[in-house]
Amino acid sequence: MRLISTIAALLLTTTSVFAQDVTSDDAMTDAQRDTFRAEVRAYLMENPEVLMEAIAVLENRQEQAEATRDETLAQVNMNALIDDGFSFVGGNPDGDITIVEFIDYRCGFCRRAHPEVAELVTSDGNIRIITKEFPILGEQSVLASQFAVATKTVAGDEAYKLVSDALIALQSDVTPTSLSSLASAFDLDGDAIFAEMNSDATKAVLANNRALGDRMQITGTPTFVFGDQMVRGYINLAQMRQIVEQERDDG
Repeated sequence: MRLISTIAALLLTTTSVFAQDVTSDDAMTDAQRDTFRAEVRAYLMENPEVLMEAIAVLENRQEQAEATRDETLAQVNMNALIDDGFSFVGGNPDGDITIVEFIDYRCGFCRRAHPEVAELVTSDGNIRIITKEFPILGEQSVLASQFAVATKTVAGDEAYKLVSDALIALQSDVTPTSLSSLASAFDLDGDAIFAEMNSDATKAVLANNRALGDRMQITGTPTFVFGDQMVRGYINLAQMRQIVEQERDDG
């Protein structure tokens, strides 16, 4: 339906523009103008592939413009992306490719991507993965991210990874009870983690991630940054590998 609307709008606009350009000469009569407009419209209706070609060119230009914009956003914010002093760094810390992932633990597409990201990092062996907590889907998302961030502060990176993996796989609601059970399952100090969840430090981490996301015009999860290439939304393992290969080829 959207494509039909686009074609119709382009048809009307193109006809109108052509008519205005060619019929601007005051010497052309009203009848001649009407005839010209009818001929242009008839041609476009009889040769709709012209419109399809024009739409394809327009969409390609828009995609290129968006990619250029996203690349600039990544470059301008690179320090905050890869060296904020807190975000979890996994995989190979000296990897030649860095992937930053903005996640929300209640996001279905984040859950879908999670095992594929893990497989990519493990099978490649030369990728550094940085996780940005980006809770945007409500109170349970915020609660889960607070718990993950607090776990990292209280118990370190290894505990964070265990908790993060468990949260992304959690099928039940995120509640104090479910989080307490999670802490117990990993033999963590639940009281210390809960106390840290509302600390200024935890709030600052999430606020900084949100501010970074706003600067980069991120409105959904997952969002990936491969080097300086942004990918908005879910992609599968094969697509991830293709982007990594491209980043390596580009040097």
